[in-house]
Parts: sequence; C-alpha cells; structure tokens
Amino acid sequence: MKHWLSNTAQAAADLVMAAVPRRKPCNAAMEQCKIVSHRGQHDKNTTARENTLAAFEAARAGGVWGIETDIRWTADLVPVLIHDPDTARVFGPKVTAADVTFAELRAAVPDVPSLAELVTRFGGNTHLMLELKAEIFPEIESQKRILREHLAGLEPGRDYHILALDPGLFETLGIEPRSCCLSVALENMAEIHRRTLGTPYGGITGHYLLLNGAIRRAHEAEGRRVGTGFVASRNCLCREINREVEWIFSNDAVAMQKIVDELRGQ
Repeated sequence: MKHWLSNTAQAAADLVMAAVPRRKPCNAAMEQCKIVSHRGQHDKNTTARENTLAAFEAARAGGVWGIETDIRWTADLVPVLIHDPDTARVFGPKVTAADVTFAELRAAVPDVPSLAELVTRFGGNTHLMLELKAEIFPEIESQKRILREHLAGLEPGRDYHILALDPGLFETLGIEPRSCCLSVALENMAEIHRRTLGTPYGGITGHYLLLNGAIRRAHEAEGRRVGTGFVASRNCLCREINREVEWIFSNDAVAMQKIVDELRGQ
C-alpha cells in the first residue's frame, strides 16, 4: 500500500509539474545540469528491462551523461546490478541473488549483469551512480576489498559516485573518499538532510518537491552538490535546471536529454 501511495503521489506531482509553464533556463544553468538515467533506459519492464546492459547502452546511445543502478551481492560475493532482493518483478522467475552463486544466477536469469561487466563497458565513458542496497553482508571485509578492486581503475567523483538510502552504509562498506558519497532521501528528506549536514559526503539527492531551496542552499553552502528525481516532463526539467540542480534523475532520461540538447541549441 505504501508503495502504491508513493507511486500515485509521484504521478500526481508529475502531472501538475508538466502543466506549469517554465521559463527557458540560462546558458550557465544549462551547461551545469547532468541527466542521469534511473536504472537505464527502460519501459517499466514491458519489453526493455531495468538494470540491464541493454538499458544502460540505450541511455548512453541517447547521449545521457550518467546511469544509476543498484548493487547487491550473490552468495559467492559477486556484486550484481539488481534493485530488488530477487528477480521476480523484473524478469518473472524468482531468484534471490543472495541465495545463489553468480553462475547459478546467470544460468537462471541471464540478463542480470555484474558490476564488473558494467565497469568494463561503461566505466570512464558514462558516469556511474552506484546505489548500495541494505542487506546482510556475510563477509564484510572481503566485500569491501572486492568493491574497491572493481572500482580501482576509475576516479571517484569524476567517473562514479556511491549512493545509499542509509548513509551508514558508506561506513559499513568503507567507501572512500567520502566526497564521492551521495545520501538519498525518499519521504524522509528532513532526516537525511540532518544526517548529511556537517559530513564529508559529496551531495544529497531526493524528490524534486521535497528537496527544496532551503535544503539545497544549506548543502551547497558546505560544498555539497544536489540531485533530484524523477523528472518526467519539459516543464519539470526546466524547473530543476532553473533551480540550478546539477544531477537530474529520470526514468525517461533519453527524452530529457533530447530536451536539454534542444534548449542548448536555441
């Protein structure tokens, strides 16, 4: 029920924002904004599935600056890209990543990619927004090392950021430097705002209605950057660019990137 209410509220907000005209952003704001594809370019898993290499490739081909994805772990400590604990919602067959080896997961659901595959194909040419999912970490020291090894060839902040709904995960998994860490708020914006202020984290992200001007200014005053989502229309996009939001997350990032390109060409 909570998930349904959240989706309904998001849809209602999107309709209102799409109907409110916005002025064209200035050139400086246009140049600063960066579009991020939320779980890649997908169609809510009808034909193009989220968090797959095909979805990420479609975003990159559309000129999108960055892709966001989610990290979970298999039983043999392979980091894989899947939002839910299991594959049922996206792929049909229910396989819980933490209960199987990577080979078993790949045999059952071939389209679930590994972090290694993502880094090999997109590292250094597309910015990676990697969200840590809260779960049991059976061998935390090994998992810290494995994550470091996967990202060793990339530069934190320039090539990737690490995101988490619970900022405590940055400490749990030993993410360094902390400046590449971004706190993510859902309905708990006030709590995440408080937990992020005064930290060395690089930024904060949240819904475009909840991450208001006062919160944005408070974090920018401490050198942090901000991101909002999930933008779904030209007018909402212009609103966020006019607010000088740097990272703009979208479930239809290719369409948003096309609008940005058109605005820059005017």
